[in-house]
Amino acid sequence: MIRKFSIYKGLQKPLVYKGFKGKFIGWGIGSLVLGLVGGGLLGTLTNMYLGGLATIAAIAGGLTYTFYRQKSGLHSKTRSRGVFIHSTHLKQSYANTSKDGI
Repeated sequence: MIRKFSIYKGLQKPLVYKGFKGKFIGWGIGSLVLGLVGGGLLGTLTNMYLGGLATIAAIAGGLTYTFYRQKSGLHSKTRSRGVFIHSTHLKQSYANTSKDGI
C-alpha cells in the first residue's frame, strides 16, 4: 500500500510581502520605524508640521532606497568587469627534500 503525500514546492522561495522580498522586508520595516521615530523627535523638538514633513520624507526616502537596492537582487554581489590575474605567493619548502623521504 503506497501513500502519496503532496509536496509543497515553494519552500525555497523567498518570503514576499507587499513587493518586498526576503531581507528587504526588514529594511522596509526599519525605514518605517526610523522615519516615525525621527520625525516624532523632530516634531517634539521644533514644530509639528516640520516633524510631519520629515516623517513623510524619511519614510518615502527609505522605502525608495529599499526598492532600488532590491532590484540588484537578494544577495549583494560585486560584478567586476575585466580580467583579473592573481599571482601566487607560495614558497617552495626544502625541509623534507632528503633522499630517504623522512
